[in-house]
Parts: sequence; C-alpha cells; structure tokens
Amino acid sequence: MGEQIQNKLHWLQLHLPEGLPADSAWLERQGYSRSLRSKYVAHGWLVQVARGVYRRPPATLSTPDADPSLRWEQVVISLQTLLDRPFTLGGRTALELAGFAHYLSASGPREVHLYGTQAKPGWVARLKLETSFVFHKAGKLFGKFAAPTSWPAVGARQPDRERTLAQGSFLQQSWGQWNWPLILSSPERAILEMLDAVPQRETFHQVDMLMEGLVNLRPQRLHSLLTDCRNVKVKRLFLWFAERHHHAWLSKLDRDGIDLGRGKRVVERGGRLDNKFGITVPESMYAPS
Repeated sequence: MGEQIQNKLHWLQLHLPEGLPADSAWLERQGYSRSLRSKYVAHGWLVQVARGVYRRPPATLSTPDADPSLRWEQVVISLQTLLDRPFTLGGRTALELAGFAHYLSASGPREVHLYGTQAKPGWVARLKLETSFVFHKAGKLFGKFAAPTSWPAVGARQPDRERTLAQGSFLQQSWGQWNWPLILSSPERAILEMLDAVPQRETFHQVDMLMEGLVNLRPQRLHSLLTDCRNVKVKRLFLWFAERHHHAWLSKLDRDGIDLGRGKRVVERGGRLDNKFGITVPESMYAPS
C-alpha cells in the first residue's frame, strides 16, 4: 500500500467514526476524490450506502449498536456532529425521545422530524431506511430562537455545552455504544413545533392526549419561546390546550409580551369557534368560555 493512501486511510479512521454516514461533498473537502473513494469501497474500507453517501463499516457485530444496517439516529448524529448541519430533532420526535411516546399513536410509517435554518441535504432522501425524514424550517416558527448556525463542539466542557443548548431550549441525549450526542428540542419547544403541524400532520386528539401529560413544563422557558414565536395559531392553540387541562404551571406563566394577534383563525374546518382565543376547535372538544 502506498504511503499516501495509508496516511489518508489513517486520517479517515480517526475522523470518520465507524457507522456514521458522510456525503461525497464532505469527503471531497477532505481530499478523497471519486477514484479514491471507489478504491476504498473495493477494498472494504468504505461502504457506499446510497449514491454519493459512504460510511466506514462497523468493525465488530458484538453489540446491537454495531448492526451493519444504517439507523436514522446515525444519520442525525452525522448531520449534527460530523457534517456541521445543525438540524434538531423536534416536534413529535423530540417528545417521543423525552418519554411521551405512550401519548402518541403509532399509526402509519414512522417519521423523524428535523428542524433547522439550512436547506435540507438532498442525499438523505436517497437512503433506504424504515423511517422517513421530515424537514421543517425553524425560522418560520421562531425568531432569535430559530436555530444556531452550528452546535457547540462535542469536546466542549459539558456545563458550557449544556448552557449553550439551554439558551435555545435544546437538550442533549446520548445514543449508542459510543454515547454519541443527539440534540433535540426541549418539551416546551417541541410541543410548539408539534402544534405548528395541526391539523395537517397532527390531530387535535393526539395533541390533547399529549398535553394532558405535560405537567412539568417550565413557565420561564415557555415565556421566552412564546414571545419569540412568530405563529399566532400556535400560541393560541397552546394556551387553549393548557387551560383545557388546568396545568399548575399555567398560573405561573407570564403572558406579557405574548402577541396573540387579531382576528379569528380557522384551525379546524367545520369546528366550533372558541370566543376567548378566536380559533375553531373540534365540536367534541368545545367548552364555552
């Protein structure tokens, strides 16, 4: 083996964690040409998982996390840590990961919801996974809290990293045998993201069951997010659901600065108008103000 190839193979082993996917653009920036990638694939040093997408094969199958099949978590970890594409797990997905899955129905194909300010990477759609990725533009829902341009370095001091994430209402979970970081929306942020999908992707019934279990939301964080939120429908729906379930934290929520706009909003077509919040809701859930 030539010295140059050996050096580049060594660099790849150090900087491309086994199992994580990398697109051809990232490999090109590191100096791995198409011909070199083809050579690596031929020798088994890289596996091509889709057109223009590669990863190092797992060295061992001794643990479940070393499964040779590509997992959606590995794709997200690669976007967040390797490829510097700061998409966040949000909405329904973040609430599932936070332990609220029992409130959500599992009908239909599984979807992983990602939020960010960058354009979605085209290669993700070429992956053959049992799950599908749904990309959302965070800037349509939030202003200054939309999303950072990059995440804190994985090696940063944990208190500093946690502080930076908390400022935007994000959390970090560990995944896999290497404890890779997965960054997701806090429950306070995730429920607003989920409400943004009502009624197109999420139903009143699903949100209603979930909101009943959100008994520990933090009023101060909610205030920051609600004042930053650009969507009047989302804010009105959130307060409507919160009052419906009489959560204790609602009395501590400062409503100053939360712009609820003017006029009526048709959320549920054919539904009943709630006069207090000016939104239409399902007849079965309507309660006079």
